[in-house]
Amino acid sequence: MKKIFIDGAEGTTGLKIFERFKDRTDIEILKIDSALRKDETEIRKFINASDITFLCLPDAAAIDAVKLVENPDTVIIDTSTAHRTAEGWAYGFPELCGGQREKIAASRRIANPGCYATGFISLVYPLVKAGLLPKDYPLSCFAVSGYSGGGKKLIAQYEDTGRDKKYGAARMYAWGQSHKHLKEMKALCGIDRDPLFSPMTTDYFSGMVVQVPLFTDLLTKKVSVADINAVYAEHYKGERFIKVLPVGAEADKGGAIFSDEMSGRDDLAIYVTGNDDRIVVASSFDNLGKGASGAAIQNMNIVLGIDEATGLVI
Repeated sequence: MKKIFIDGAEGTTGLKIFERFKDRTDIEILKIDSALRKDETEIRKFINASDITFLCLPDAAAIDAVKLVENPDTVIIDTSTAHRTAEGWAYGFPELCGGQREKIAASRRIANPGCYATGFISLVYPLVKAGLLPKDYPLSCFAVSGYSGGGKKLIAQYEDTGRDKKYGAARMYAWGQSHKHLKEMKALCGIDRDPLFSPMTTDYFSGMVVQVPLFTDLLTKKVSVADINAVYAEHYKGERFIKVLPVGAEADKGGAIFSDEMSGRDDLAIYVTGNDDRIVVASSFDNLGKGASGAAIQNMNIVLGIDEATGLVI
């Protein structure tokens, strides 16, 4: 049995990782005494006793935790922002491109992607790779997420029975264009400029939609909705965790895509909509699933060399 330690098990991502171990019989969870969960000596002991440690911590704490690793065989899967573009770390998005899954499997340091970044990269990278999207294209990204994406503090604010009525409306934020996911969005897609990013949370627990609009006359060649759909279908051919829906799939849902439709799942769906002049591509998934804890477990399963879907819902 493989020994697993979750440093930060009481946070939202850590709790959701733990939940996905409920029926697993192939692993042993190393449980730190809650009174000692911030004790450096105790954390060091647990990290180095583990085969795999998940870091579900703020960035600074994740950086400090990595410094405690002494066991050369311990694999770190970091769910924070700290190492997503760091040298020597594998980016934990196995569907990114050919060879990425192998990089994850061989690595001792894996950076779990950000939720918004997962949606953006799943849409933009294939178009850049296919030569359709110029690297200097002025990209915009609009996204909506359930409030669980904001962590324990925001969850408490939304679920407070005496909450301010404002929490019943959309919460639009990141006005300063300095969201922490921008760095990996730019770096992993290989684009020359940060996208204009407009995220929001609203009054439901989990699930998200990330959308990117495209003017076809600014692409490297004129393409149709069907052409873009075909690029995604080819890029993600054979992938179980990313499903490219047929053109017009939103019509079967009344012409709308609801941002909580993938809540409770660990996979991601891609929509391609619009017309021959203006196309909108969108990814729909659970911010706690493929956007966080589900992705972390998928990466762990890859490291263990077992079915990637073990313990997950796809």
